[in-house]
Amino acid sequence: MSAPFAQGPSDPTVQPVPASVIEQVDAADTTLSNPKRAVIALGANLGNRLETLQGAIDALEDTPGVRVKGVSPVYETEPWGVAPDSQPSYFNAVVVVKTTLPPSSLLERAHAVEEAFHRVRDERWGPRTLDVDIVAYADVVSDDPQLTLPHPRAHERAFVLAPWHDVDPEAQLPGHGPVADLLESVPRDGIAPRADLELRLPE
Repeated sequence: MSAPFAQGPSDPTVQPVPASVIEQVDAADTTLSNPKRAVIALGANLGNRLETLQGAIDALEDTPGVRVKGVSPVYETEPWGVAPDSQPSYFNAVVVVKTTLPPSSLLERAHAVEEAFHRVRDERWGPRTLDVDIVAYADVVSDDPQLTLPHPRAHERAFVLAPWHDVDPEAQLPGHGPVADLLESVPRDGIAPRADLELRLPE
């Protein structure tokens, strides 16, 4: 595992990953052949939001060809693109995975995880039990309408950039540059770290 995950960011509310956990997760990589690094954003604003996010992380880890390598802190975020107070706030997080799945298969798995938590797609910007979005996949840049890589709005969204920077301070968003620089250029109104909440790496 790379140093940012082992040491943790400088934010004192972000706890470092225990060495024993790092060893277990890295050992699991022996089941993967030439894995690619992918970044996945999670969000939920209905039901038990923290439990849903943890369930999504566990479901990704249970996917053949996917290993969860890093889990960000939780952020609470005002809903995007809707009138104030018209929806519950979101819990957001970012996970970093290594995977042998191609992007299309990883997307299928992301949709399957959403469906397992009863995600309904009947309204743009509508409330949802779970969002699972692929933010980046290795250095791939693609305008495929089924899966645009990197995510076309990730560079504008503090609720993606902030947790991603926490879990990997040296991260780069393909085509846009360092996540740290992008985070400095976006407004952070309506997004707050929840130091009282914690998501865990799957055991």
